[in-house]
Amino acid sequence: MVNPTEYLPRSYRARVSTYWWLARWPYLKFILREGSSVFVAWVVVVTLVGIGALRHGPAGYSEFEEWLRTPLVLALNVVSFVFVVFHAVTWFNLAPKAMAVRVRGKRLPAFALAAPNYAAWIAISLLVAWILLRG
Repeated sequence: MVNPTEYLPRSYRARVSTYWWLARWPYLKFILREGSSVFVAWVVVVTLVGIGALRHGPAGYSEFEEWLRTPLVLALNVVSFVFVVFHAVTWFNLAPKAMAVRVRGKRLPAFALAAPNYAAWIAISLLVAWILLRG
């Protein structure tokens, strides 16, 4: 039996570098946003561990706070903060591209879709800061 694909021409596949994503800023930004998910997950895990430490009373939470003060965890949390902010900003900027909202047949400008996200972020941040700093 003859293989029917044996005589078909092979398609040309150009070799792509492993570091193709370093060539242009949009590619790098995409890779960084995807990689930032690891740091978002780290923040979630630290939050859950902190909640778990609260269940063990003041001594358990004090131990958790001491762990947070270690240089490695502190450095990781600073890097995580930067990546979480980057993740949020790039995500908010993607919203207008992902949502084609039309009003009276015209597409809303990107600013009209991204601005409410930033406004909510600022409002919630101010509320949390007020709660934490009031006493």
